[in-house]
Amino acid sequence: MKITKLFFGFIVFIGLLTTAQDKAFTLEEIWGGAFRTENLQSLHSMKNGTQYSVLEKDKVSGATNIEVYNYETGEKAKTLISSSSIEGLDSFQGYAFSKDENRILLSSEMEQIYRRSSRGIYHIYDVPSNGVFKVSEKKIQSPMLSPDGNKIAYVQDNNIYMLNFVTGQEIQLTDDGKKNEIINGITDWVYEEEFSFVRAFDWSADSNKIAFLRFDEKEVPEFSMDVYGKALYQKQDVFKYPKAGEKNAKVSLFIADINAMALDQVKLGEYKDFYIPRIKWTANPDILSVQVMNRHQNNLDLIFVDAKTKTPKVVLNEKDEAYIDITDNLTFLEDNSFIWTSEKDGYNHIYHYATTGELINQVTKGNWEVTQYYGYDKKNKKVLYQSVENGNINRDVYAITLDGKDKKRLSTKEGINDAEFSADFSLYINYFSNATTPYEYTLNNGTTGKVIREIKNNKTLLDNLAQYDVRPKEFSTIEVNGETLNMWMIKPKDFDPKKKYPLFMYQYSGPGSQMVKNSWHRANDYWYMMLAQQGYIVACIDGKGTGFKGAKFKKATQNDLGNLEVQDQIAAAKQLGALEYIDAARIGIWGWSYGGFMSSNCLFKAPNTFKMAIAVAPVTSWRFYDTIYTERYLMTPQENAKGYDSNSPINFVDGLKGKFLLVHGSADDNVHVQNTMQLVEALVQANKDFDWAIYPDKNHGIYGGNTRLHLYNKMTNFIKENL
Repeated sequence: MKITKLFFGFIVFIGLLTTAQDKAFTLEEIWGGAFRTENLQSLHSMKNGTQYSVLEKDKVSGATNIEVYNYETGEKAKTLISSSSIEGLDSFQGYAFSKDENRILLSSEMEQIYRRSSRGIYHIYDVPSNGVFKVSEKKIQSPMLSPDGNKIAYVQDNNIYMLNFVTGQEIQLTDDGKKNEIINGITDWVYEEEFSFVRAFDWSADSNKIAFLRFDEKEVPEFSMDVYGKALYQKQDVFKYPKAGEKNAKVSLFIADINAMALDQVKLGEYKDFYIPRIKWTANPDILSVQVMNRHQNNLDLIFVDAKTKTPKVVLNEKDEAYIDITDNLTFLEDNSFIWTSEKDGYNHIYHYATTGELINQVTKGNWEVTQYYGYDKKNKKVLYQSVENGNINRDVYAITLDGKDKKRLSTKEGINDAEFSADFSLYINYFSNATTPYEYTLNNGTTGKVIREIKNNKTLLDNLAQYDVRPKEFSTIEVNGETLNMWMIKPKDFDPKKKYPLFMYQYSGPGSQMVKNSWHRANDYWYMMLAQQGYIVACIDGKGTGFKGAKFKKATQNDLGNLEVQDQIAAAKQLGALEYIDAARIGIWGWSYGGFMSSNCLFKAPNTFKMAIAVAPVTSWRFYDTIYTERYLMTPQENAKGYDSNSPINFVDGLKGKFLLVHGSADDNVHVQNTMQLVEALVQANKDFDWAIYPDKNHGIYGGNTRLHLYNKMTNFIKENL
């Protein structure tokens, strides 16, 4: 077995804590928010390039303010707006500027729908006149100001509306919207969850046209959930959810010309059973870009539509043997040439294309991944991006010229660096953390990366943690099944390599994910430290199929989810169990969602390796999950039945020997509780003993009130009793 240390920063951290107290972490503190970091909320770079705005709450009055600060000095320039000055608006949760920053859209009374969607009450604040008005008396969805700031489009009851502030004219662009039948301008459940967007409309650059998607989901099968509440009778939440192999909504594209009062459908071509994961107007107000993808998601056309003639033209085609990831990186330059990211050379990189679709050049190259695209600095002809070039558990900020030359690493500290650039790219706020440093926010020069000043740090949190027995993550790699896998491990304070310790493993393992990275702690990390304080070693390994190591590594699990990933976790457990200080008879594993699918399989398929497992909100058969995610990696059940059934935990319950805890929320709209119920039935029929818990009316996140605290108490007790 080969385990290689990646870096030794944690040793320094241990040294800093030698004088620290030995206070133990508690679940009440962890889930009560005692270790939350301070951040910058809703930061917006002002168009002048010298100032930025943030959302702040007045601790005395409780009012919500948009405060404007000077980048260079950090001094507050002004309070742009305060909810205390708006009649009937005690506070607001978010804001968005018009392009000219003369109008601000304020959101309040927000009501969550699914993971990304919400509806709320919206007000428009006119900066020059200090005037305020409410967009609608009803709660609306996904409002968007036009580029000229004079209009707003929004969705209400599945229909699109447009309001002209100057004329006072309101136009209802569609009238056929109906729940569970027709949706205009926002996405259906599966698009929202898997293509990561809700607003399905966009304004043209001249503010005269709106392009939008229409979803006809009449033929999509319905899923229903009982919502128990506190009334005498439960209610049913019924919504359209296309499971793998079932019918999707029929999606179509429309363009509304506001001036001409015309609404036209755009025929994109002879596509059948297809997706439209993105629409976006180009710099030319008469050219709309549309991305069209086949159901297998391995063939993508970038189409330019002439808004005058409604004529489509394919300007770029991408193919992949496995699948193509959808991003928001498409950026149009002033000449309508465009920036595009692709994995076509085996790694995710940035490309520059002419408006005709002809490749001008590949901007970034190398055996590493671009992880974020920040934008294009037209003055200096620089592309700004984030990548894992400095090790795939780290992130750094880079600048490179559009022709792929003069690459410069702007960030300097090893860990996770992220950037928020000023409107003119001359400055940026660097968000930095690593496994031993909570979030630091600094103002940096956009050309050199030099730190100009510190904006905010979390030294208070670090000082607070000095009294605790903080257990650092030790980063390393482990050779498993012919691959070098990233790993971290947390050990008890008085670790003695001659003693035997139980091992508790955590993983997620889903395609493109990453759990082993050099970043500051999340709530679960404090839980792992708490377990280490109680004598457990906790470890995490990112196996095959996870991200940021190239397309080949990420797509190794294609058409066979839960096979190679499970083999990697089992092999890693065996290797770690062979270490002198690991008790091979006391190895446990846990995971949530995809991780619960994995932990169940590991326990059932390797009963002599794992003593116990916890599965929270697990997929237990991919036949129960949605079309877009599942078919991206497995094709349809009709095409690949083996890929669905050979790795379903339901089919391997006979292998259960150890202790098993199964947890689910009854109102999980994402991974339906059906998954757990089917697994429970299989376990019962196999006469297997196990523990399980259902949290009433809780969704995939299983939170609210004391819910998380209760769940983690339950899991902690289960670990203590069975490992």
